[in-house]
Amino acid sequence: PGGAARGSFGESIGYETQFRGLTLMLVYASLFFTAFLAETVLHLSSELLFITLLNQDYSAAALIFWATLGNTLGACVNWWLGTLLRHNANSARARRWTSRLRLTDKELTRAAEWFARYGKWSLLFAWAPIVGDALTVIAGLARVPLWQLALLAGAGKLARYLSLAGLLAALIL
Repeated sequence: PGGAARGSFGESIGYETQFRGLTLMLVYASLFFTAFLAETVLHLSSELLFITLLNQDYSAAALIFWATLGNTLGACVNWWLGTLLRHNANSARARRWTSRLRLTDKELTRAAEWFARYGKWSLLFAWAPIVGDALTVIAGLARVPLWQLALLAGAGKLARYLSLAGLLAALIL
């Protein structure tokens, strides 16, 4: 039939509804991957895309969820690279992977100082510029269990996205 598809109970689903669903999926996937890559290998700003999407007609809860998940999983990759460094610091494989992190010696040193002072609780600040990515690598080097990294870094990243959404809402109102 022209212009419609059949749903699970036989009702017609218009192409506009299908297009809207596909659009939502692509928007949330792009935010997830931007947040993931911003935490790992690329100089990206997931916050810029997040705020841009918040200004449009997308669910704030869904945007917060996907941005937090992507950024937290990116932190887990950094943690894994830290464990790789710990076990194989001189291997070509470890050097190749860690060279993609874009971390300077100064950032790693500062993160190591934070970690030495505050321990695993410093991971609540894994979202922070300059030291955030390095903190997650240091956590891998320091043998912080992955579940603790994910919980603490994820909580900090969630707080950041919630704060951004709240700030934007306050500015718009």
